Amino acid sequence: MASDSSMNIILVGKRHGKSRAVPINLAVALGVLVFFCGLLAVSVWSGYRLALVDVKAEQPRHSELTAQWQVKLDAQQEELARVRQNLDQQVDALTLRLGEMQGRLLRLDALGQRFVETGVVASDEFDFSQPAAVGGPENGLSGDSYTAPQLTDMIDTLANRIEDREHQLRMLDIVSSQKKLEDELYVEGRPITWGWLSSKYGYRSDPFTGKRTWHNGVDLAGREGSDIISVAGGVVTFADERYGYGNLVEIDHGDGLVTRYAHAKTIKAKVGEVVQKGQVLAAMGSTGRSTGPHVHFEVLENGKSRNPETYIRRANR
Repeated sequence: MASDSSMNIILVGKRHGKSRAVPINLAVALGVLVFFCGLLAVSVWSGYRLALVDVKAEQPRHSELTAQWQVKLDAQQEELARVRQNLDQQVDALTLRLGEMQGRLLRLDALGQRFVETGVVASDEFDFSQPAAVGGPENGLSGDSYTAPQLTDMIDTLANRIEDREHQLRMLDIVSSQKKLEDELYVEGRPITWGWLSSKYGYRSDPFTGKRTWHNGVDLAGREGSDIISVAGGVVTFADERYGYGNLVEIDHGDGLVTRYAHAKTIKAKVGEVVQKGQVLAAMGSTGRSTGPHVHFEVLENGKSRNPETYIRRANR
């Protein structure tokens, strides 16, 4: 018995609901199936190609957007680099200003310390070796950090105050130096550290002849070898032996004032040396026309002798 290779398709009508069978050969059915599969494959392939074309068309747009964002990013990085460079320059400038101010403050401290050491200001009132004491209660607020412009303004204000203080201290230093120089050159006090007045200024009985003679200075007796000191600052103009004076030191104090220290055992000062008030000039002795260890002290003003006791008593005022 031969097999039937055909198949039936049943069609149902809309009006009367009647059906009828349409016979289809198997080969035809397979052909139709293959045709539809091929059609589907072509549709899928066509869709893929169209999608691929769309993707390729979108790629230039994406690349263009990426390039634009890259340009913006590069510009922002350059701006950030400029800001950082500017900030670094500002920090460097402020650092230089602070270094300069520190140097000026060190000079002010040194000048202030000089005033303390010379007695211009009380040492217990100012201590330039320590920072200024500051303080105060907390107000409960955290506070804000200073901005760069505010910090610059503060530094400028502080620099102006330092400059003003420098000017004032320089003027004070000049006045102090002048006063110190005047005090240094001011002839006063005794030319010995220990001793007594053994002969006054003026007429006296000569210790060798007994006659009434003029004495140009005063004699201050003491222990042999004790210090003979300068009664004021000045320049040594003579330091050697002179007839009648023995070993003599002569000092010019300016303004026509000259002091002499005679009969020394040994001389320590040298001609041309700048001496200070109270500096040791010689050792007391009895050289020259002398009866024992003492210092013959003279004061000359414009070449004329003056009573040394007047200058000695100045120290007691």
